[in-house]
Amino acid sequence: MQTLIITGGSSGIGKATASLFAERGWCVFELSRHGAENTKTQKPIPGEGKLIHVTCDVCSEDSCREAMAEVLSQTNHIDVVISNAGYGISGPIEFTEISAAEHQMDVNFMGAVRFTQAVLPQLRKQQCGRIIYTSSVAAQLPVPYQAFYSASKAAINALALSLANEVRPFGISVSVIMPGDVSTGFTDARDKSSAGEEIYLSARKAIANMERDERAGMAPVQMAKLFYHIATCYSPRPQYVGGLLYRVLCLLDRILPKRLVNWIEHKLYS
Repeated sequence: MQTLIITGGSSGIGKATASLFAERGWCVFELSRHGAENTKTQKPIPGEGKLIHVTCDVCSEDSCREAMAEVLSQTNHIDVVISNAGYGISGPIEFTEISAAEHQMDVNFMGAVRFTQAVLPQLRKQQCGRIIYTSSVAAQLPVPYQAFYSASKAAINALALSLANEVRPFGISVSVIMPGDVSTGFTDARDKSSAGEEIYLSARKAIANMERDERAGMAPVQMAKLFYHIATCYSPRPQYVGGLLYRVLCLLDRILPKRLVNWIEHKLYS
């Protein structure tokens, strides 16, 4: 039975992904601060997998190490690792509390770093494995009033590309998925700040438009299927974009002048 570890697996894209892998016969360790009530340990059944919750806070090095120790007490081999934990904040850069911006980076970026450091010793020992990070189209096309979320995901892209070359000699592959708008509880969980809206008059409308697009976005299972493809294909690519529309937009970003792309984004969110 193949084994998956996924952070942020108790809701949204992570929950859909954990469920899909388990349904397809994998042993899935779902790591999150909450979520035990959403998972259960199953005995292996032909054609079915297991879904096991392990408590983990990616903001704590000790928690990540302890979670990995718990996983390795139940299995001696890890096939795929998905770093998916994250959340979003929004508001004008000028009025964003530094502590809020730091926490955004701590969860989304440093959380991925802590988790990566916890799993790499086992993957190196095995001389194989796949690491997949959840990034965002916002990493390539930064969204106004969502600067720190966009920056955290751009940092994930850089981390993944650097790591890929570091771990290549150990038989480990690294990929990133950049989803477009996906309809999940992520939207309602966003930490929104209204500070400065009386000065940045487009902020409220821009955030409302962004949330409308998210609520009308893809079903999480679409991203789960893309994760499964990357986990099982012969030779995964370094980066994937989730959703046809967003693949086109990212392609246009590479072709068109950056000034024009940024102006179009301004028009969309003003």
